[in-house]
Amino acid sequence: MNKMEKLNTDCFILIFNELRKDNKSLYSCLLVNKEWCHLVIPILWEGYPYSNCEKSQEKFSNVILSCLPSYSKQLLFDINIKVPSNSPTFNYVSFCKFLRVGFVGNIIYSVFKEEVLNNSKKKRFLEQEIYKLFINQCKNIRELVWRTFHPLQSYPGAMTSFSQLHNLAVDLNYVNSNNLYETAQICKNLGILTICAFSQDVRGLISLIDEQRNLKVVSLNFCINEGTFKELSKALARKGHTINNLSLYDSVGFTPHSFLTSLNNLKVLTIYHNNCKSYEGIEEFQKYLANSIFPDLEILEISNLLCFKEFAMLIEKTKGNILDIYVNIFNKSANNTGMLISAISNHCPKIEHLTTHLGPNDLIYVRSLLMNCKNLIRLSLNSLNEKNGIGDELLNILAELSPKSLTDIEISGDWEYPIDTFVKFFESYKERNLLSFVVRELMVNRSALKPIKSIGKDQLRSVITELLASYTERNLLCVV
Repeated sequence: MNKMEKLNTDCFILIFNELRKDNKSLYSCLLVNKEWCHLVIPILWEGYPYSNCEKSQEKFSNVILSCLPSYSKQLLFDINIKVPSNSPTFNYVSFCKFLRVGFVGNIIYSVFKEEVLNNSKKKRFLEQEIYKLFINQCKNIRELVWRTFHPLQSYPGAMTSFSQLHNLAVDLNYVNSNNLYETAQICKNLGILTICAFSQDVRGLISLIDEQRNLKVVSLNFCINEGTFKELSKALARKGHTINNLSLYDSVGFTPHSFLTSLNNLKVLTIYHNNCKSYEGIEEFQKYLANSIFPDLEILEISNLLCFKEFAMLIEKTKGNILDIYVNIFNKSANNTGMLISAISNHCPKIEHLTTHLGPNDLIYVRSLLMNCKNLIRLSLNSLNEKNGIGDELLNILAELSPKSLTDIEISGDWEYPIDTFVKFFESYKERNLLSFVVRELMVNRSALKPIKSIGKDQLRSVITELLASYTERNLLCVV
């Protein structure tokens, strides 16, 4: 009988774990009986049963505050901070696996409301007690967002609560090198590391990176200064055998990118560049990008970098597993856009999503792309602000060669589109699934409009929208 009861409990746990993303169902399970309640509460609180509703936020905050130890409540009472005096049925905090600054901030706001703006000492004191509560009671925090001046790594219980930390996000505007060095002695199993406001080499951060056994995902957001980043580059190179996902924000022109050639197992590469002042460093970046080999690359996202040639060279050295490419620039003086599309056509047979730019002489590569990439789901083609008449031919190519999988299309630029071409295009999609068709910066060749030659732009949009609806059997999102 005891064995049967144990088996039933294990089965219930498996079922409840399958519902961990369905809070509504889990809440219902709480009300069945005490046994179910004791099984569901840890699962529910592991990811915080949190809501953006103000009333729910206040309830959540009161539950957390009620978990404070009696001596903390007394300390807070002595400085005129009122928190719930009752003790909860469960030690809810002990079940939590995440420690995020947003939750702590909302708890503080629920206590002080607007008063917190006028009494920063009270705020810091309450904040400290909340962080101490989590670090002392949570035995296995998996995710930490560290955006506070409090030395979390030195609080009682940190050695235990942070020992299995998997995801760490650090804001260097708040966390100093010593904090990170001490954290490196505790956390050695990080899989995801996010650093914000990086402005110069930080010795504690270098130590933290070096201590990780299986660091896979690294995201670095640079806040440019006159500092050096050589040690960071070397540390990333030393982890080249484990890192498979790299995101860099505003690093070009400041960070030595020699480490790129060491990341042989990279699957995801994201580089966003919005700092125009650092653009003189592009040549150094291009050199290392051209020499890098990422055979297992699956996702490539690039913003505002004129490196179409280098991206093409990079793609040519992959094993053909790329699924998603996003390339978007603000500087419209790009070259080699066709070279990139050609490389994708010849080396990315599995690609599903593509956003890139299109020059006036690149239509031949679009033909090849549509014929070779039969898994395309979404295609976005943007012009380089060159006024030309390729819109007609582009729509004809899409009508003739689009694979059956292509359901989302976006074209943007100073291209002219005769209305007859729209008719032909939607005729070709009559038996297919076109879910979204977006045309931005629409220019219509009015000489081809004949019966509706004199209509205005708004009327033209209406005509095209009706046209699209008449040629599609499913719900179509149409933007013109």
